Order: sequence, then C-alpha cells, then structure tokens
Amino acid sequence: QVHLVESGGGLVQAGGSLRLSCTASGSTFSSLAMGWFRQAPGKEREFVAAISRNGGTTYYADSVKGRFTISRDNAKNTEYLQMNSLKPEDTALYYCAASQSGSLKYFSVDYWGQGTQVTVSS
Repeated sequence: QVHLVESGGGLVQAGGSLRLSCTASGSTFSSLAMGWFRQAPGKEREFVAAISRNGGTTYYADSVKGRFTISRDNAKNTEYLQMNSLKPEDTALYYCAASQSGSLKYFSVDYWGQGTQVTVSS
C-alpha cells in the first residue's frame, strides 16, 4: 500500500506561480511512475502531467504544456508540480497519483492522494 500526501496548494492571482509537492510512503518510490490530476467543480477529474520512474521522461496535458513542470526526487520520495503563468481555469483540486505500470500517456492510477486546492483569482 502506498500513502500519498500533497501540499503546496493555495490562492494565487492570475499570472502567479505555485509549487505542489507529494510525498509517498509505504513502497519503493522509485518503482512508481508518478502523476498529477485535477478536478474542477462540476467537471470530471483530468490528467495534468506524469513522470517516469527515474524522472527521465515526462508527459503533459496540452492545457498545461509550457506552463507546468513535473519533477521528482527519488531520494526524498517526493514529486513536484511547478505551476507558472496560472490562469483562473487552472482552479481545481489537484491530486497526486502513483502508477505501478510504466505508461505515462495512458497513466493507470493505482494510488491517489487526498488532494490539495489551487485557486487562481482573476
């Protein structure tokens, strides 16, 4: 069993930046592909970004490409999502996710975090 805990959400003005963190416990972090999803009110949960086990490959949703950067530190069992040039439409509950499979484009979630709220004001 893997336990994921997110942090770093908050309220920011449009054009600002935030960095989310997700710390994992209960398994070998480096054996997991990691990702981020988000869910806005009244909408379905959507994929944001994913990173391979060793951090060498990343994959992004078109809506965040060029603005968000996913990274990981296997020594700290932590992944990050650096979010720049934030827009009001980025407002959502952001979830950390872990996958035991290797695919980033078709990210199959085995474990979820509890979510952290990001609110972008206009």
